[in-house]
Amino acid sequence: MPGMWWVVGTALVVGLVAAYLIWTAGRVERLQARAESAARALDAHLLRRAAAAAVLAEQRFGVELYAAARIALDAPPEEREAAENDLTRQLRAVVLDPTDPACAAVVAASRRLALARQVHTDLVRDARTARGRPLVRLLRMGRRHEWPRYFDVDDPTLAVPADVTTG
Repeated sequence: MPGMWWVVGTALVVGLVAAYLIWTAGRVERLQARAESAARALDAHLLRRAAAAAVLAEQRFGVELYAAARIALDAPPEEREAAENDLTRQLRAVVLDPTDPACAAVVAASRRLALARQVHTDLVRDARTARGRPLVRLLRMGRRHEWPRYFDVDDPTLAVPADVTTG
C-alpha cells in the first residue's frame, strides 16, 4: 500500500505539470493570435487614414499632403513607419475644419488609428512577455510564429480648433 501512494502522487504531479504546460502553450498561442489580429486591424486603420487624407488633400490642401498620403498608402513594410510618421506631420501642419466632412473623416480616422495603435502595442507587449518566459523559450512554445513587432509611430491624434463657429 505505501508504494501505491507514491504512484498516485507522481501521477498527480505529472498531471498538474502537463495541465500547466498545456495552459501555458494555449495562452502563448492566444496572445500571438491576438497580436497578429491587432496588427491587421492597425494596418486597416492606417490605410483608412491615408485614404481619407488623400481625399482631403485633393479637395483642399494640395500636393504635399497628397504626396505624403500616397507614400503612406504605397510604402513597403520596411518603410511604413517613416511614411506614416511623415503623414502625421503633414496632417498636423494643416488647419482642419471640423465642419468640413473630409476633415472630419480624417480626424475620426486618426482617432480610431490612435486606439488601434494602443491596442496593438498592448497586445504585442503581452505576447512578447509571454514568449520571453524561460519555460516558454526552453520548450519553444511560440516557434510556429514570428516574434511580434511593435509598430513605432507618433501619436496620430489630431488637434481640431474648438473655436470654429457653425453657421
